[in-house]
Amino acid sequence: MSTEREILLPDIGDFDSVEVIDIAVKPGDKVNIEDTLITLESDKATMDIPSPAVGIVKEIKLSVGDQVNEKALILILTESGDAEKPDEVLPSSDETPTKKTAAVEEKSNIQEQEVVVPDIGDFESVEVIDVVVKAGDEVEMESTLITVESDKATMDIPSPAVGKVKQVNVKNGDKIAQGSSILILETSKTETAASPAKSDKQKPVKSVVPEEKAAEAAKIQPPQAPATPTSSETVGSSQSAKAHASPAIRKFARELGVDLGLVRGSGTKGRILKDDVKSFTKAVMSSERVFEKSGGFSLPEIPPVDFSKFGPVETLPLSRLKRLGGQNLHRSWINVPHVTQFDEADISELESFRKSKSDAAAKEGVKLTPLTFFIKAVVVALKKYPNFNASLSPDGENLIMKNYFHIGIAVNTDQGLMVPVVRDADQKGIYDLARELAELAQKARDKKLSPSQMQGGCFTISSLGHIGGTGFTPIVNTPEVAILGISRSTMKPVYENGEFVPRLILPFSLSYDHRVIDGVAAAEFTRYLGAVLSDIRDILL
Repeated sequence: MSTEREILLPDIGDFDSVEVIDIAVKPGDKVNIEDTLITLESDKATMDIPSPAVGIVKEIKLSVGDQVNEKALILILTESGDAEKPDEVLPSSDETPTKKTAAVEEKSNIQEQEVVVPDIGDFESVEVIDVVVKAGDEVEMESTLITVESDKATMDIPSPAVGKVKQVNVKNGDKIAQGSSILILETSKTETAASPAKSDKQKPVKSVVPEEKAAEAAKIQPPQAPATPTSSETVGSSQSAKAHASPAIRKFARELGVDLGLVRGSGTKGRILKDDVKSFTKAVMSSERVFEKSGGFSLPEIPPVDFSKFGPVETLPLSRLKRLGGQNLHRSWINVPHVTQFDEADISELESFRKSKSDAAAKEGVKLTPLTFFIKAVVVALKKYPNFNASLSPDGENLIMKNYFHIGIAVNTDQGLMVPVVRDADQKGIYDLARELAELAQKARDKKLSPSQMQGGCFTISSLGHIGGTGFTPIVNTPEVAILGISRSTMKPVYENGEFVPRLILPFSLSYDHRVIDGVAAAEFTRYLGAVLSDIRDILL
């Protein structure tokens, strides 16, 4: 005897309406208790709605995209009275035939299923490092059967069905490949028919998309391997909790040890499907990662690490200036082929001259710093080697030569690095440059620099001489093609005219864009710059 039952949406919380994002059954499908019927999504979570009874789906009353609320009609289910209770047996004085009949019927409902290794990437073989089950064990859908290991990663192989392990065909240390037999599983024909999961040797999974949506489903792109986490994601913390996935998919991901925060969903609104998790797992096992590309580069990601596992941590936000500056430096580092040339200059005479002008500078209301003279020396070198005062065109086909000399100066502030620009440095005297440097540095520290005061630079100087160090590699401030790094000067013995004399030696480094400047040109530039710094007359000309 069969009866029809309306399946209504249960109480799912205080929502006026939620959206149907997936319908897991179609008319004619047989469902068991707790089988997923539909999947809903609110603005906070995704939820599977299970079947409250056993039966056959007669008619579906919803479509993907519908907005529904509590007690909305989901579908009509034809319930079978025979499915809910065992067949009645007429009383008999002899129980043995009845028991034998029941045993025969039970045995006839059991079938053997060979479970094989699924597609786990392009490997000739992987090693079995753990056999989780043994003969006689009862296994659930997606429970782990064995663990395999490639030279890149470890992966659990889940059960494709509910059943009892009859025979295990592998042991620890075995080398297996796709299609290798793992074990023999005794399953119920009824359970197998209702189960959406199939092994590779079974017939393909039936579509859970309604027939009227079949054409749309056919257009869905194949699942992709994981993308690089965006810069907005918090490195060091899992994004799994925020992933757009149903509870069933979350369970499947947990079985495989997959962080859903790293998986790109191919479903509606980026929803993660089972195939997405499988593709992610295959990519990890093969160590093949597909990343979004920009400007022809494909970069490996930095895997997130939960540092709290190792001890107490504190998370502090980066300042906006450091975030933007970091993005600019990163862009320059990955797009510009950097080379750094190291050299040094004897600045003994320059330093003596600077100190001799201290009183005169004080009367002008300024302080003469070594950086003032470095700017003048750089301008002299740029005039002799104009390619260092140029920029590469966006298409990479032309060199844009600049007939002006705007020098950027890196200034450290409590919010991060800023680079104000001294304009027309070739047209200004020592005192004017010293005054402008002081004003720009103070504005940078007071956060009063205008955008125009940080634009238009031709060449940048980064000086750490007041702190220390013997050399460093500065990053080119694109679209410029070179940057000068100044380190701390020290007194050193220099052999002159048959004897050692103390001289003040300044170490400096030049990083440059190798697409525009070759090594010979860089060496000539640093050699000439060193000569200019050594002879103050070249600076003042």
